[in-house]
Amino acid sequence: MILPDGCEQQARTGTSRLDRFISKNSTFSLSDTRFLIAQKRILLDGCVAHSIQQKVTEFTHVVLDGHCLRDNNPVYIMLNKPRGVVSATKDAKHSTVLDLIRHPQKNELHIVGRLDLNTTGLVLLTNDGAWSRKISLPETKLAKTYEVTLSKALDDQYIDVFREGIYFGYENITTQPACLEILSEYTARLSLTEGKYHQVKRMFGHFRNEVLALHRVSVGHLSLDGLKVGQSRLLTLEESVNTTQKPMLL
Repeated sequence: MILPDGCEQQARTGTSRLDRFISKNSTFSLSDTRFLIAQKRILLDGCVAHSIQQKVTEFTHVVLDGHCLRDNNPVYIMLNKPRGVVSATKDAKHSTVLDLIRHPQKNELHIVGRLDLNTTGLVLLTNDGAWSRKISLPETKLAKTYEVTLSKALDDQYIDVFREGIYFGYENITTQPACLEILSEYTARLSLTEGKYHQVKRMFGHFRNEVLALHRVSVGHLSLDGLKVGQSRLLTLEESVNTTQKPMLL
């Protein structure tokens, strides 16, 4: 017997074994699943299930006796965040990035790599936890590139120090090598492969140089590419795959 909510009440997200998923989302037991498979009554992504050990992810399409048990679709969105908008799903005082999104599944999304209130630029949102975790893993070494405006003039000394790494006494760590390109006397482009607390501002703070404006232009191979401030768009399948499979190394 199928649980009555079907696709309208989508099953819990996460990865589980097929027999465990069936027992949690129908009135059939773990042991019943073998018989259901033998009778070809379970479809996974349109194919007849063949083992109780098959994995069911949060985006696996699961059908039992013609009834949908799970039909979640992955969503990947890029947003050009304006200044003064909070990287959060809810906030009592400020507009949030979700307020700028127009998508039927927007309330299922979470933010991948938050930006401060006054930092602008590229923000990623998704409902795919595995994708966002992979992007955030230090081992992925995915470069985040920023355009920075400073209060004091820059010189070549910054380039060498950023490449060597800067010591943060509070955490007792030294930052990973970062690539700094000086664009003009007061502006630079900075690429990092990590995301420590207020890292960009603290790195320039090493020189007592205040960051006046900070704008993220890219994450890995993803860039804003003319996306206007406040606008968003869906990533293509190729973009979402390349983001995690082809990290941009310094």
